[in-house]
Amino acid sequence: MPTDATQGMIAELVLAGRILAAEGVIDSFGHVSFRHPGRPERYLMPRVRAAELVTRDDILEFDFDDRPQPASDARVFAERCIHSAIYRARPDVMAVCHHHAPEIMPFCASGIALVPVFHLGATMGATVPLWDSQDDFGDTNLIVSTRDQGDSLARTLGANWTVLMRGHGATVAARSVKEAVFRSIYGARNADVQCGRRSSAA
Repeated sequence: MPTDATQGMIAELVLAGRILAAEGVIDSFGHVSFRHPGRPERYLMPRVRAAELVTRDDILEFDFDDRPQPASDARVFAERCIHSAIYRARPDVMAVCHHHAPEIMPFCASGIALVPVFHLGATMGATVPLWDSQDDFGDTNLIVSTRDQGDSLARTLGANWTVLMRGHGATVAARSVKEAVFRSIYGARNADVQCGRRSSAA
């Protein structure tokens, strides 16, 4: 039976998906997770479903081998290995968001560094590294679907809070679900300002 703390985090996770969908940061293929508050070697995230439609019943618990606990026949995201890899590598990380916000995509393809250009944008971190799957895995479909790929991405993230993925999107680490939402939204807005499309982000 989930504890009150876990139930509260599940409610936050459901709300996080809806906020990020409303802000245009995640689409049907983006996802948010949090580290289990009582079992740090596990994490919770939704089954495959559009974020704005997710309910408490859609939240599944996973071990660090990315297996649902208990076993489930629900469709699950192939890229859940992104989340487990970061949780294994970073004990300080309590939430992860993977997204494909349109604003950040130019920086995933151009080679131009994404840098903080206004105060709230700085929450994405002073340094935003770019992970290129080709460096370790050659030509791929750009989907992060194996443990080795997830671990490679986590190594590029390092001690930073945001990592770009060449030709794909971004992954954001945080110390809470709320922080992951804030950092993801303002990272995307920062990218928009840096591209010159938005004159005011505050």
